[in-house]
Amino acid sequence: MSPTYRRSAAALATALLTLALAACGGSGDTASAATPDGHDHEENAEHAPSPQAAGHDEDGQDENGQDGEAHDETGGERTRIPADIAEASGIRVAAVAAGEIADAHEVQGLLTPVDGRVAEVMARYPGPIRALHARAGDRVRAGQTLAVIESNLSLSSYGVTSPLDGTVLSRSATVGTVAGEGQALFEVADLSELWVDLHVFGADAGHIAAGSPVTVTRMSDGVQAQTVLERVLPATATASQSTVARALIANEDGLWRPGSAVRARVTVERFQAERVVPLGALQRDGETDVVYVREGEDYLARPVRIGRRDAERAEILDGVAIGEQVVVEQSFLVKADIGKAAAEHSH
Repeated sequence: MSPTYRRSAAALATALLTLALAACGGSGDTASAATPDGHDHEENAEHAPSPQAAGHDEDGQDENGQDGEAHDETGGERTRIPADIAEASGIRVAAVAAGEIADAHEVQGLLTPVDGRVAEVMARYPGPIRALHARAGDRVRAGQTLAVIESNLSLSSYGVTSPLDGTVLSRSATVGTVAGEGQALFEVADLSELWVDLHVFGADAGHIAAGSPVTVTRMSDGVQAQTVLERVLPATATASQSTVARALIANEDGLWRPGSAVRARVTVERFQAERVVPLGALQRDGETDVVYVREGEDYLARPVRIGRRDAERAEILDGVAIGEQVVVEQSFLVKADIGKAAAEHSH
């Protein structure tokens, strides 16, 4: 059905004949194509309805005075898509409105345990290890016994306990071996919160400061966390020659893992714009940015001038007015439909 809705009178009379027959409930053969002046070939004239029957006057215009071509009164291209087809295709519109544009910087980062929340659990006295009660990955409580060692000094056993609530990151002890005095047997860390060390390069380092909002994205599943920069470390990372900016994130689900790489977007400034649209509304027509404005079931290509943009939105300087309904999802489908209509019209 959609091509029937999209054809214009001057572009192709065949579509009009099909529409007229469908409106009357007819199922007969479609008449042959009309000549550009809107009249059928002579041998098929007896089957063709008058222009008025197809909803157009003698000059080939429709009932609203439109000439039916794929251009609007401003010279822009257009197409018609019925509401049910637009909905089924996922085409969505939204009103042009005021909004916020963020000056954001995309950076990479690394998760690390928070300073002061990592402990090495050591043997107090030398002696053979008689029992082990925790493995790497186990959650433990402060005061929980992790190992039992028989002291060489007293020949009595004593327990090695965790100094904090946390997770066992590693275990280097083995039952039967002799633990030396001060030897680290376990590493335990509180992972309920983690540092995000963000590596900032070049001129970006001069724009990023403590207090800047940060969106951190977990690469494994795309989950995001919102936080702020707590500090910018004074030294440069030797290996990467980057400035390290540090933020803190909560880790309630335990899926943010120390040592994992993350992506982050640091917002250093926000601008209020009179008109903004989602980036999904923009399409390119040659060297021109365009949006598609919906008027009823018509979609008009409207050239626009773009100002600032961020990862989600763009500022519109001119081309559309506040309140106009523009396509914000599946705009490429509208672009393709207009291109198809224009190609058919050219023939």
